[in-house]
Amino acid sequence: MSKTQMYTIIDVETTGRSNQITEISIFKFDGTKVVDEFTSLVNPNALIPPYITTLTGIDNALVANAPTFAEIAEEVLSITKDTIFVAHNVNFDYNVIRNEFKAIEIDFRSKKLCTVRLSRALLPGHKSYSLGKLCKSLEIPLSDRHRARGDAAATVLLFELLLEQEAAEATFQKFLKPSSKEATLPPHLPSKIFEALPIQAGVYYFKNKKGKIIYVGKAKNIQKRVLSHFYNKSKKELDLCRETADIDFELSGSELVALLMEDSAIKHHYPIYNSASKRKTKSYAIFEYSDRGGVKHLAFNDAKIIQNPLITFYNIRDCRTYLERLCMQFELCPKYCHLQENVRECSHFLIQSCKGVCKKEEAVEVYNERVDLAISHSLEASQNVVIKQKGRNANEEAFVLVKNGLYLGYGFVDLDVQINHTDELEHHLIKQKDNVDVQRILRKVLLETKVGKDLVFGVG
Repeated sequence: MSKTQMYTIIDVETTGRSNQITEISIFKFDGTKVVDEFTSLVNPNALIPPYITTLTGIDNALVANAPTFAEIAEEVLSITKDTIFVAHNVNFDYNVIRNEFKAIEIDFRSKKLCTVRLSRALLPGHKSYSLGKLCKSLEIPLSDRHRARGDAAATVLLFELLLEQEAAEATFQKFLKPSSKEATLPPHLPSKIFEALPIQAGVYYFKNKKGKIIYVGKAKNIQKRVLSHFYNKSKKELDLCRETADIDFELSGSELVALLMEDSAIKHHYPIYNSASKRKTKSYAIFEYSDRGGVKHLAFNDAKIIQNPLITFYNIRDCRTYLERLCMQFELCPKYCHLQENVRECSHFLIQSCKGVCKKEEAVEVYNERVDLAISHSLEASQNVVIKQKGRNANEEAFVLVKNGLYLGYGFVDLDVQINHTDELEHHLIKQKDNVDVQRILRKVLLETKVGKDLVFGVG
């Protein structure tokens, strides 16, 4: 590498949860020697949790009289100007510092290099690339572990060793290319694993060093979606990326099947970084009742208080959309479908097919017959359905099977296999468990797709 290139080798200690800096150490390195240094405790203006104090030895009393980051910002900018930002797991330190600058309205940007990823490339074969274990293996002195200056000083020695490796120049140039994702990928994730991810629909699994699944996601384009995790600067995403050492995937062919696969995988593995599966989903039920005049109403309310729901949705908007569709299809009255409240006669801006039951221009018995037809349609349409989907390749189709109102699973069928009856699909079915989240997913798809189109058709 060019001896004129300047590097700043940096380490920060933080409060943990909110990642506010409690200590920072920066060594300016010219490729041969350290030419400048800046080290300081930092008052985070936040409490330091006991577990952080146990790890670092930094407590609230120690930083009480220390400068805030805003007070040392100019010194940090000065020493890092026109240098390459270097750290062990660079994305963590870089994003922590960038967020501190952002809080004082300064847009901090720099080229960066990760000594974890450089070590994996230039010093292969080590069981662990954590700073402590790598330094021990390479006999690099490391004192004051988990203090900013001690870790930064050890990283300087590691960086010197990396610069001395035979393939250093080509590797450094590769990592510094604007098109390179080496500075973006998690420190423990080999680039070949990311490069092997497909650009097709499916689910992906983030795994830690022990091979345990820590996050499950779905995507139309797996590689693009996975990359978006690495650009996300939230603490949750940064923590996820720090733990990620492997990524596996399964193709689904379509986003719908990917959603169903994702739900099943989350409920099977309970990954620590999937919070969506832990949220309670509120449901709303469409139901029927008759008023004193004998007119049959269709309405919706919290599913918990409805004894005999006709169909269940998971937000009020979908309930209204479904009732609007029934109104138009069966010429029902918006007033008696509770799309308009506190009106004597309906006057819906979109639905003008009411035949006048609300004006006493149509017999209640005649109107109620159409309500019964709408109810029968709702029950039949939601009980037995096959949803066709795109396959994982050009030679197959996918399907999702609902029978007697229950989700049975999904499957894939080769195009050269002839299906004459829906019962034959069960030979290709990957069985799954029904649950509230699956019903929510399927209700939304069925609501947006008309029965009769080639994507969705009733099962006999």
